[in-house]
Amino acid sequence: MASSPDWLPSRELVAAAQLTRFATKASARAGRDLAGGYGDLWRWSVEEPEEFSALVWDEVGMPPRDAAAPVLADDAMPGATWFPGVRLIYALEAFRGRTGSDVAVIAVDETDAVHHITWAELRSRVASFAASLAELGVGPGDRVVGYLPNRLEAVVAFLGTVSLGAIWSMCGLDYAAPAASARFAQLDPTVLVAGVRATVAGRVVDRAGDLTILRASLPTLKATIVVGAQEDSGLDATAWEETQRRLDASLPDVAVPFDHPLWVLFSSGTTGVPKGIVHGHGGVVLELRKHSMLHLDLRPGDRVFWYTSPSWMIWNFLVSNLLLGCTIVCYDGSPAHPGPDRLWQLAARHEAAVLGTSPGYLAACRKAGVTPSSHDLTRLRVLGVTGSTFAADLHRWAIEQVPGAQVVSSSGGTDVATAFASSAPTTPVWAGELSAPCLGVALDAFDDTGRPVRGQLGELVVTRPMPSMPTAFWNDPDGARLRAAYFDHFPGVWRHGDWITLTDHGSVVIHGRSDATLNRNGVRMGSGDIYAAVERLPEVTESLVVGIERPGGGYWMPLFVQPAPGIHVDDDLRDRIRSSIRAHASPRHVPDEIIEVPAVPHTRTGKKLEVPVKRILLGEDPHTVCDPQSVDDPGLLPWYAELRDRHGDSPAR
Repeated sequence: MASSPDWLPSRELVAAAQLTRFATKASARAGRDLAGGYGDLWRWSVEEPEEFSALVWDEVGMPPRDAAAPVLADDAMPGATWFPGVRLIYALEAFRGRTGSDVAVIAVDETDAVHHITWAELRSRVASFAASLAELGVGPGDRVVGYLPNRLEAVVAFLGTVSLGAIWSMCGLDYAAPAASARFAQLDPTVLVAGVRATVAGRVVDRAGDLTILRASLPTLKATIVVGAQEDSGLDATAWEETQRRLDASLPDVAVPFDHPLWVLFSSGTTGVPKGIVHGHGGVVLELRKHSMLHLDLRPGDRVFWYTSPSWMIWNFLVSNLLLGCTIVCYDGSPAHPGPDRLWQLAARHEAAVLGTSPGYLAACRKAGVTPSSHDLTRLRVLGVTGSTFAADLHRWAIEQVPGAQVVSSSGGTDVATAFASSAPTTPVWAGELSAPCLGVALDAFDDTGRPVRGQLGELVVTRPMPSMPTAFWNDPDGARLRAAYFDHFPGVWRHGDWITLTDHGSVVIHGRSDATLNRNGVRMGSGDIYAAVERLPEVTESLVVGIERPGGGYWMPLFVQPAPGIHVDDDLRDRIRSSIRAHASPRHVPDEIIEVPAVPHTRTGKKLEVPVKRILLGEDPHTVCDPQSVDDPGLLPWYAELRDRHGDSPAR
């Protein structure tokens, strides 16, 4: 870990940050100085969660509440009870106090068609959609599901659904019908809102056939609302336009308890049937307002463009910036079409204050010779990067390319709909590291015995409750699956499943999933450290590494390499890969074999499938190690099985 920061905030930035004002108020509440450094403020936030959360409530624009009422009535994990007796609703919070003529949503597609939707227009569309659902009998607790691209209609359908107290769930048209059904069929939905066309790198993909299959798998449906269908499509469904004609409708004036189900997000499905993760209205509103205001320093009118699919929790994060009065940019298209600089182009054109992307996109830009600074990014204050481990050299490249912005690496997940660790406008940035745990997140690193460790690999844990922790798993009435997923390993403590290091300067380093740890001769290393060393080479597009224990105490560690176009993995490249791992990761973790592969399989949200590949190499059927519909290219998994068989049964034996 680096000792000197690669980026420091200016005095002017620190002075103007909303976090600085918040720290001053926290100091007055705590009776001690918390404005001198982020670390002191963070420690107070986790040591005094009730005081901290009460102050956040007052500062981020939450509705009035009884200040004498409890904030955290029960701090058990799982089962914490936040703000008992408080009632609110996400949709009304999004619209409260918004100016009608300001722009709320900018919708863009690959053809460069752009639509600006004001707050007044958005409210009218949402109210009309909600009235249409109410006419269908949809009410509190009913499920409405969306099979949609990242367009305005998805935002309207989501807000209209939750304004009634109904529960929302969605995946994008990048999911085929079986993958969507594996999620939605669990929910017994009342209404399906679906698109029929997806835009993929200049091609229009017709999803009408998938829609027919999906509808047949959802017997509880009372209605289907279709976006973009032709009049002669033959689909027995309500056209989207029919839901937008109730011009006299008002937004429902209802409120629900703090933990009333808001949405169901789904796990990736790489370890079995996707788990439905339920979050409550109040926890999401409070947590995401906190993150956007205090960590990203966003204000009403700022424009937020985070590239995402509706299948990924980041879509929910993007839309939740409406809760602060920000303008969100929804892009339906490829991040690299018509050229690899597409996201930079859109960020410049739409004057984004925050641009969000992934390490994979940045790596592709670097290899393609993209120069982000060739675009006008003068409005860009934050470049957010998440989705996988962020190598230090790539992080430094991004810092050099966008010198006017803070390059923020963050890590969290679908599980909590927010980040565990990130940056703040007042924190330094060390390349390859996350600047600090987020406020209110009692993040720690535990060894195998449950003791805190510093400066070495440990399990990412959270030792105190957060408002946006799941209220439940769907179809888990006794909570057994929820406890098994997070709380059984260290009773009463959230274990997330990532290896991290907490550094002596307060930052967090993510090393990869702890269930994919490389443990050679008793020395553990996260796979992310290997990827950082390997993928810095221009001849390598991507890599995947697994470690497999053999009978008798042996250990086999293959590295799979997808070379850059026109390159083959020959002995010279293998030697340079080994040298890079020795120099930049660990001599102990030089792989036993380096194998050229056609591609690396991922979840549809971009995470490498290390554990399923490991299970295949151990002899399992590639069709059963995970839900094939959760994989970006399911055909890759049998390829790894064929590789195993060419080695003679399982090479791990």
